[in-house]
Amino acid sequence: PGAVDVWRHAWPEFIPFLDYPPELRKIVYTTNAIESMNFQLRKITKNRGHFPDRDAAMKLLYLGLRNISSQRGGESGTGTHGWKIALNTLSSLFPGRLPF
Repeated sequence: PGAVDVWRHAWPEFIPFLDYPPELRKIVYTTNAIESMNFQLRKITKNRGHFPDRDAAMKLLYLGLRNISSQRGGESGTGTHGWKIALNTLSSLFPGRLPF
């Protein structure tokens, strides 16, 4: 019953998503890598508490990103299959909005 209410409430925001082609929906929906990275960065900053200044926080996040990317291995973006198709689709759906 609670899940049905959530779906009913979110339905107007979800329906436009279905208008996009399946190859684009798959890429847009696949956010696990981003969510994982954000979780790890939040964990890094939470464990440190306070920072003396903004630069100290930025340095810690930079080092954290380097560590995260080295743990994943490979080149960045290699885990997202079909990204070229999605970019082409976005380019045709929203002409002039992408910088290429």
